[in-house]
This record gives sequence, structure tokens and C-alpha cells, in this order.
Amino acid sequence: MREVKIDTTPARLDFIQSASGLILALFMWAHMFFVSTILLGKDVMYKVTIFFEGHYFFGESYPLIVTIVAGAIFAIFIAHAAVAMRKLPSNYKQYKILKNHIQSFKHGDTRLWFWQIFTGFAMFFLGSVHLYIIMTNSADIGPYASSDRIVSEWMWPLYILLLLAVELHGSIGLYRLALKWGWFEGTDAKKSRIKLRRMKYAITIFFLTLGFLTLAAYIKIGIEHKANAGERYHLETSVVEGVK
Repeated sequence: MREVKIDTTPARLDFIQSASGLILALFMWAHMFFVSTILLGKDVMYKVTIFFEGHYFFGESYPLIVTIVAGAIFAIFIAHAAVAMRKLPSNYKQYKILKNHIQSFKHGDTRLWFWQIFTGFAMFFLGSVHLYIIMTNSADIGPYASSDRIVSEWMWPLYILLLLAVELHGSIGLYRLALKWGWFEGTDAKKSRIKLRRMKYAITIFFLTLGFLTLAAYIKIGIEHKANAGERYHLETSVVEGVK
């Protein structure tokens, strides 16, 4: 009897997509909490910034650390996009079939998958711009530097769109991952699905609210600091951003 060889490549690619998506979603949550420290005050955000630059470990800040981390996330981001693209409609005909399928069956999870495709497509461009800026300007992060970039350099429209795309894509992705791999399934899969969907919406609302409040805080600071754009924030101890 001839042995049938099973091609495991699709399964491996699926695992890579799931693992990279999980890493990016968790990083997105952590990143949102870090940048939202501006809501606690400029000093708090500044101290968090120099913490990630290694100031409290090495006695001085090394923005290169941020560049390396952003580069690693960028690599995972590209890998995730590359393996996910194989599941997207490759032409207009396939897109129309998918759209008709969604309209005919009115299946909530299929509609969420469509939104994940749309937000993922938007993120590929918006996220690439953001990560490239962070990689090449890692020394320009701080209460004033970040606010100036958002207001004086007109990055706020991009960040609004990126916030919407990232939060929607991430929460939908985690929800679909939990369903796919049976996380938190319990004894009643139907009830678990309902609970997970409610949790997904709660997480989306929470992070969108936190994100817009954070962005509003940076915009406020950027407007107030517009006349002195380029000036770096410093603590009462006269420690200056980028010169520590």
C-alpha cells in the first residue's frame, strides 16, 4: 500500500500566523499602556521613556534599544502580513463572492473576519510608517518630542486611523484565535463563544477609549508647545531628553 505523504506546510504557516498575531496583539496592548502614561503627567511618561532606553540599568539612555525592539516588531509584523495574505481574496471576483456570502448568511463571525481583512490592509501601510518613524527617530520620544511629531509634523491623522485599525484588528484577531485554538472553551462552546464576543467588544471599547484620550493628551501638549516645537522636555532635575 502506497504511503500518502501529508503536506504540513499550510499547518505550519497557520501556526506562524497565529503565533505572530498573538505576539503583536499583546505588544499592542503593552504599547498602549506605556504611551498612555502621558495621562498621568509628563514626568511619568518621560520616566517610562528613559526606562525603555536603559537609563536605569546603564546610568544613561540608549535610544538604540528602542530602535532594535521596533525593528524586531517590524520583522514580526511583516512576517504576519506575509502569511496572512494567502487567505485574502486575490482578485475582485473572489472579493465579490466573499461579500455575497457575508450578505447571504449574515454570519457575525464571518463579518468580523471581513473587518479583520480591511483593518489588516490599512495597518500594513499605516503601521509600516509608524514603525519606520520610531526606528529612525528613536531618540525623539518624550512628552514634547512625541507631541510635536503628532501636532507640528501633522501625524495626528495617521495616528487616528492607525488607532482604529490596530485596536479593531487586534481584538478581532484575539477573539478568532481563542475560538480557533479552543481557549476558554469550557463545557459549553456556544456559551463560551457568546462570552468571548462580549469580551472582545469590551476590550475594543476600552482600548479605543484609552487610545483617544491618550492621543487627545498629546495633541493638547503639542498645541501648547507648538511655538517651541523641537525643544525637549526636562525634569526638575534638569535631565534633558536625548542628553542624559
